Amino acid sequence: MKKKYLFLLLSVLFINAANAQDDAPVSVVKNQFKINALLLPGFVYEHGFTAKNTLYSEASLVFGYRHNSWYNESSWFFTPRITEQFRHYYNLEKRATKGKRTAFNSGNFVALNANYDFKSISTNSWFNEYEPSLTVGAIWGLQRTYKGKFNLEFNAGPGVNFDKNDTEFIPIINFSIGWVIGK
Repeated sequence: MKKKYLFLLLSVLFINAANAQDDAPVSVVKNQFKINALLLPGFVYEHGFTAKNTLYSEASLVFGYRHNSWYNESSWFFTPRITEQFRHYYNLEKRATKGKRTAFNSGNFVALNANYDFKSISTNSWFNEYEPSLTVGAIWGLQRTYKGKFNLEFNAGPGVNFDKNDTEFIPIINFSIGWVIGK
């Protein structure tokens, strides 16, 4: 008789736990750290404010290549960058109902983006120095974190770049490969 009651009690607890899993709201991670290893190496911290909104902060190193045809000289440049994004993940529930992964903020988002590029840390006398600039814009993106915490991210949208010489409309495009660190 005791075995029947124990079995009944465990069955009820199991069913309740399974239903609680299904009814639990899908939400972004409260605190997430990431290392971007390729393309734009850097460190990322993403803080979840609500179930769908985060503040994404990144410190990275941007590199580029320039060629001066007048002097027939080429140069690589390296510039530190800080990126801030206020993200809204809009498809987490849809991904969860389809059985797709939502762990570690795997979803699509829209965001307000701001990049500040500092003065270049490498210069060449034949080129103008890369001046500090601020870029702001609206972007659409997606982030996917796979098993092993391997992370891919892409975002793009229109932006406006401000520096001491010019203000211009530019495309904002970013693709990063990295790893989520921590739990």
